[in-house]
Formats: sequence, structure tokens, C-alpha cells
Amino acid sequence: MNENAAPETQPDAPVQASTVAHRRWILAALMLTIALAAMDITIVATAVPQIVGDLGGFERFSWLFSIYLLAQTVTIPIYGKLADLYGRKPVLLAGTALFLAGSAACAAAWGMIPLIVFRGIQGLGAGSIMATVNTLAGDLYSTRERARIQGWLSSVWGIAAILGPTLGGAFAEYATWRWVFLINLPIGLAAMGLIARFLNEQAPVRHHIIDYPGAILMMMAGSAGVFGLLQGGNAWGWLSAPSLITFAVVLILVVATVVRERTAAEPIMPGWVWRHRVMLGSNLAMVGMGLVMMAPGAYLPVFAQAVLGLGPIAAGLVLASMSAGWVTAASWSGHLYLRIGFRDTALLGAALMFAGVVGFILLPASPSYWLVVADQVLLGAGFGMLSTPLLVGVQSIVPWNQRGVATSTNMWSRYLGQSLGAAIAGAIFNGAMRGQLHDAPVSLAGALPEVNAVVGVLQSGSLGVEGTQFLRTAFDAATHHVYVGMAWAAALTLLLVLLVPRRPKGDAG
Repeated sequence: MNENAAPETQPDAPVQASTVAHRRWILAALMLTIALAAMDITIVATAVPQIVGDLGGFERFSWLFSIYLLAQTVTIPIYGKLADLYGRKPVLLAGTALFLAGSAACAAAWGMIPLIVFRGIQGLGAGSIMATVNTLAGDLYSTRERARIQGWLSSVWGIAAILGPTLGGAFAEYATWRWVFLINLPIGLAAMGLIARFLNEQAPVRHHIIDYPGAILMMMAGSAGVFGLLQGGNAWGWLSAPSLITFAVVLILVVATVVRERTAAEPIMPGWVWRHRVMLGSNLAMVGMGLVMMAPGAYLPVFAQAVLGLGPIAAGLVLASMSAGWVTAASWSGHLYLRIGFRDTALLGAALMFAGVVGFILLPASPSYWLVVADQVLLGAGFGMLSTPLLVGVQSIVPWNQRGVATSTNMWSRYLGQSLGAAIAGAIFNGAMRGQLHDAPVSLAGALPEVNAVVGVLQSGSLGVEGTQFLRTAFDAATHHVYVGMAWAAALTLLLVLLVPRRPKGDAG
């Protein structure tokens, strides 16, 4: 088959009867596996003060998250292609084993730099998990069933939003921060045991030509791009020489990757992924959704503490309310796309997402806790109603040997959007906060902190009543500026969904 051709309609590779009979055990394994990636960021974030206190290297701790995100994002398309070539089972088992090896190494780290390196190994394993779990769900379940299964998989993220900070805080306070990594071992080993025992594939057996140059170029381009987005506005200015050089290198690598992929016998990311209208519209919409996701993900917990005066656990529950809306909508989306089709269901999701972002903008100053929760449930419903139909839609139009690429490209698009969103949201927030601090009352001149110290000063209350109230108002205004920017991204996402052609209603096959 010409890998650059548009997807062809052909039967899936047959699934062994033993696998079908044990789908519940496999689903449990997939949920355990996704829990590793879902809980990782939140559980580590809670223990950062103890990690820095033990290992030092405060100026480098942000790389604990950056290196993980970078390694995960750039490897997702590669794992998706390998899953199409050699089957999902070996790719998922190898990736999970790599994640667990990185976790064990992190627990034994003797300094901040080794810990950052080991976090990168974890991220390489997480890329396999994100690429193959949803692909396997597409293999094992029919179009009618996939929305319900995506709801189950999405529920793991909601549980992780609560369980991760709770476990991280408990380990840091009552045991040692090293347990935030060691806890992965029993979970991952249980998942691997279930997959090894119950998942039996009949992947096509033939000789493959792995596109090593394409994989290397893609990883280099992705790494440079994500690195530039993470460092821009933080380590250096967006228009500084390092930033311009980095993105010039990214452009060169992207061009080289495209040239290579057009000529490779079995490209990592085939041309049909971007030429096929369903794929193109769905993937671009996922970039847009990733952009919007960074507003609540990065700023809502801090907003809840700094502006609403909530504690860390209550702030985490505000973010978890978004996950509740996501899970519910993802589960119900199956009923809709079977009636009105994938595109129109995704349009409804994009509209709900837009309404959720605009709803936050329209909240009064110092809004009640329940108003914020209700708005986040609405926003989460938009995410669930948008992402699930688009993912199931792209899976439904490709055969087994292209589903890994189709699924991983969809997931990769979302993470690319999140990387872009982190950069854009950070630039908007910092700019708005600097403007608020510049316009501060004369009575507070010289007493106000720099932008990166605002949260700490708010939590300490060291500025007194007037200063604390001003900072809360400034933080509120800056957060609203971020949501205004995300409203434009949400509106663009709504238009991008329209690129997806209207297809027949989801079938039951």
C-alpha cells in the first residue's frame, strides 16, 4: 500500500477471540496505564518544594516538567507509526517499561540534573502510552462503543486531578518525595501483567522499512519547536537573538522533515494525514482545543487560591470539576454522533467550549466558588464533546494498519496546541500583570513584587490589606486577559471544525 495515499476502506486485522472475551481486563489495564501519565504532572508538582529542598537546583526545577512534556510530545507520532507496523502490544509494553525504568531512576536521583535526565526517560515512555492506549480502544471497540470507552479513559484524568496532589502532598509530608515516583511501579507492573496476559493481536507479518532519518528529523524539529516555546518569554524574550535562532532552526528542520517524508517508503507521518479533509480539520481543531486547555490548566488553580482565597485541595477540586464535565460529555457524545454525525457533534462541543471561556470572562469580580465550578463543568463538557467525536471519527475512516498513525497524530496535535497555549497564555498573563503593577496606586510604589513573585506574596499576605487586595484584583484582571485570548482561540476552533466534511452518522460497526 502507498503510505502517502489517502486512507482506504478495508477490514481491520482480525482480533483473536480470547482478546474480545477479556476486553474488560484489557480496559482495566489501559486505565491503569493512562493513570501513569495522567497523575504524573500533578503528583510531582505537589512535591517540588521538598525535591528542591533535598536536591537543590531551584533555578532548574521547571525543567522537571518541560523535559517530560518535550519528550512525550515529540515521540507520539513515532510510536503511532511503530504500532501500525509491529502491533500495539509490543509498543505499549516497551513504552510502559521505559516509563517505569525512568520512574525508578527518578526515585534514586542524587541531584537535580540527573533527576531532569530521568524525567526525560519517563517522557519517552509516556509518548508510547499516549499514542497506543487510544489506538487500542479503537481496535477493540465498535464505533458505537468508543464514546463510552473514551469516557472511561477520560475519567482517569479527573480522578488523577484529585488523587495526584493528595498523594504527592502526603508522600512529601509524611514519607519522602521519592515515593511520588515509586508509586508508579506497582501500577505499571499490574497494567503490563494484564496486557501481556489478555491482549492477543494478529498484526500483519511482513518486512518493514523503518524511516530512521524521518524519525530523527521529526524528533529534532519537534524538540527544537517545543524547546523554543517553553523558553520563549521565560529564559529569553520572544524577539531576542536566541529565540529567533531557535525558530529559524525549527523552520529548517520542518522543511527537511517534509522533504524526507514525501520520499520515504514508509513515512512516520504520511502525507494523507494532512491532505485528507477529515484528518486535516480534526487535527487542526485539536490544536485549537489544546490552546484553550492551557488557560484553566495553568492558571485556574492559582486563580482559585490567589483570588478566591481557597486552599490547595479546594482549588484542585475546581479544576477537577472541569474533568467531571469532560467525562460526562465524552460518554454522551456517542449517542449524539450516532444520530447527527461526528462533525455536528464536534461543532456542539466547540460551541460549549466557547461558551465556557466567555462565561468565565463574564464572571463578576471575586465570583462565588460555585459559579466558577459551574463554568468549568460547562468548559469541560465542551472539551469532551469536541475531542471524542473527532478522535472516533478519524479512527472510523482508516483500516487497522493506519489507525495508529491517525490516532497518534490527533493526540500529538492536542499536545502541540498545549505547548503553543502555554507560550501564548504566559505572554498574555505576564504582560497584563506588568501593566497592572505599573498602574498601581502611589501608596504601593516600591512595595509590589515582580510578576514571578506575585503568588508567593499573595499567599504570605506580607503586603497588608491594601496591597493584598490590589494584587488579588490585578491577578483577577490578568487571568481574565488570558481567557479573552483563549476566547479567540475557541472561536477559531469552531471555524476549524467546519473544515471537517459532514459524514454519515456513526455506524455500529
